[in-house]
Amino acid sequence: MKKTSKHLILALALGTLAPLAGAQSAPFPSKPIRIVIGFAPGGAADYVARSMSEALSKALGQTVVIDNKPGNGSSIAADIVAKAPADGYTLMIASPSAISVNPALNAKLSYKPSDFIPVTRMTTSPLVLAVNPGSPIRSVPDLIAEAKKNPGKLNYSTSGNGSAPHLGAALFNLLTKTEMTHVPYRGGSFAITSVMANETQLTFGTSPSVLPQSSAGKLRAIAVSTRERSPLVPDLPGMREAGLPEYNLEFWYGMFVPVGTPAPVVKVLYEATRKAMLEPSVKSALAREGTEVSLSDSPEQFASWLVDDSKFWVNLVKSANVKVD
Repeated sequence: MKKTSKHLILALALGTLAPLAGAQSAPFPSKPIRIVIGFAPGGAADYVARSMSEALSKALGQTVVIDNKPGNGSSIAADIVAKAPADGYTLMIASPSAISVNPALNAKLSYKPSDFIPVTRMTTSPLVLAVNPGSPIRSVPDLIAEAKKNPGKLNYSTSGNGSAPHLGAALFNLLTKTEMTHVPYRGGSFAITSVMANETQLTFGTSPSVLPQSSAGKLRAIAVSTRERSPLVPDLPGMREAGLPEYNLEFWYGMFVPVGTPAPVVKVLYEATRKAMLEPSVKSALAREGTEVSLSDSPEQFASWLVDDSKFWVNLVKSANVKVD
């Protein structure tokens, strides 16, 4: 009787543990994926994420949820992802702001670039220099002349401290020896709205934020931030043609996960992201807004590429004496 009881207890224990063992070995992914975005809805990062989320969901076989956490130039989102479980279920679409610029601007950040594993670069695109349509500024020389005539009077809006638009304007000030006042917002959509309302006079905005408003006559786009004309925005002059040949700036978005995420999981996410970004519908949606799909060959290649890219942004922060406003 005692022996039978022991066998029964053992059988019950094994039966209880069996489902747990099965759950632990469940293939990745087995539940919804969250993508954290460091900017408000309506901005470029949000547009990239929402353009590819359905295709990514299909590639992974799971629901993909976009979670906007704007603030502090995307540092809030980066902190959330850095502290998330390293299991592949919390991703971040980030720009150089979170990965390179913010750490260079603020030594007291609650996260480090090493808290993330790079998965792949996703897109590249120029910034678009735009002004209020009622402004007398119609060209880059006009802007330089106005900024020199009234130092500090022109206000430029950005999607936050350390954002690509912030660095774009800082580089402009550095090269032209002008002074304009930085007005940071919690996202690109708010920054663009401020120029349309003439609360600020200009922005170096992201293509998806600027181009629809420019096409509708609510903004006047006058140049792209790359040295030459961009095939993504063929109607606008590059900086060489606009009269500032030393100027050249392009920014990117990429996928990241918390450090410690298992290599097989990173590989699954890389392959799924690549598949999603190469969907014709995704590529065309992004191209319409001046953004090009630009994928890394592997997570390792992206990590290696980021080393030199980070040097560029950190050097720009120092050379332009960029400060947190």
